[in-house]
Amino acid sequence: MSRFPRALLAVATASVTALALASCGDEASEGSDCGMKIGTILPQTGSLAFLGPPEFAGVDLAIEEINEAGGVLDECVDVLHEDSGDTSTDIASQSADSLIAQDVDAIIGAASSGVSFQFIDKLYEEGIVQISPANTSPDFTTYERGDYFFRTAPSDVLQGRVLADQIIADGHASVAILALQDAYGTGLADAVEENITAFGGEVVMKTIYDPNASEFSAEVSELAAADADAVVLITFNEFTNLAPELVESNLGPQDLGWYMVDGNLSNYGDQFPEGMLEGTRGTFPGADPASIQERLLEIDPELVDYTYAPESYDATILLALAAAAGDSYDSETIKDNLVDVSREGTECTSYADCLELIENDEDIDYNGASGPIEFSPEGDITAATIGIYEYGPDNTYENIDYRFQTLEE
Repeated sequence: MSRFPRALLAVATASVTALALASCGDEASEGSDCGMKIGTILPQTGSLAFLGPPEFAGVDLAIEEINEAGGVLDECVDVLHEDSGDTSTDIASQSADSLIAQDVDAIIGAASSGVSFQFIDKLYEEGIVQISPANTSPDFTTYERGDYFFRTAPSDVLQGRVLADQIIADGHASVAILALQDAYGTGLADAVEENITAFGGEVVMKTIYDPNASEFSAEVSELAAADADAVVLITFNEFTNLAPELVESNLGPQDLGWYMVDGNLSNYGDQFPEGMLEGTRGTFPGADPASIQERLLEIDPELVDYTYAPESYDATILLALAAAAGDSYDSETIKDNLVDVSREGTECTSYADCLELIENDEDIDYNGASGPIEFSPEGDITAATIGIYEYGPDNTYENIDYRFQTLEE
């Protein structure tokens, strides 16, 4: 999926990313004697650059722990970081070419669903496993050339269900949806609409807009005429332009329920007038990152956000475990073992413990920092924790609940 860049972090992004890239893996990449090579295509620049620091920290923490536990097949694991940019650039495709040329065994990324679609075909043709810590578009589940694609973030089928359930539970019956036009926006909008209807509500408006627009007067007018009692805002950074226009037209969160998603859930603070977002609720995939938060800070002491860090950590651990279980770190072996190490075995929660089980010829079921992970044959996780959040008067959000959701429910 794509995510919203937190403007408050923009100034710090370059320095934090630089710190993340100065990892032990990068030092090893020059003249490295390591065996397994993992590449990353994650945001160092562009509209998603705020996601870089936590994702790099998650990967680098996992690499450190893998190597401390003996690596894979008694060889160290190397990581090579490349930039994904965003959907307005071709950086990700060039990064994929670079990593292919360096003979990586697997690639972690991208953060944005739209960006992943820029290079997923290349990796399919090369037979290289791709595992994303943040892609949530439902389109990946049935993608024709997705045999090598996996993700540790849940499909928006799950987030859409939890968000719709919360909206109905809050007493809303007539819901409007404003969603940006890309794989993430349209996919999540469809999931929310389907579940609002299934739970007894009515979607009175669903508008897909151009995220590059400079103003949203047409969309605001349409919402004003829709007679909705709640609106779901599926946006990225354009939210900072859209939100004030809605408030000025008496369509703020004090006038009707506002619901946000992982694409725009951010601590806005004094970017908006005090109290502007108070009462707004939103959803964000992922369990509480507390289990690895202190270790992440040892990797990057400047981290102030942990978005998708657990999912990045788990993606890296799973790649190494799949290689260990298959007794080879070539990409085909990794692909063939990723599902097996995620389910129907002896539960384990760290690389060292899981590796010991594998070396004792036991099947394993890795449960990670982001929660229980069980891959479907299509490479989706079949259950996930979705957090529910609410904004206070200071325009920052706090967790009010976690919901565990499965695809079967």
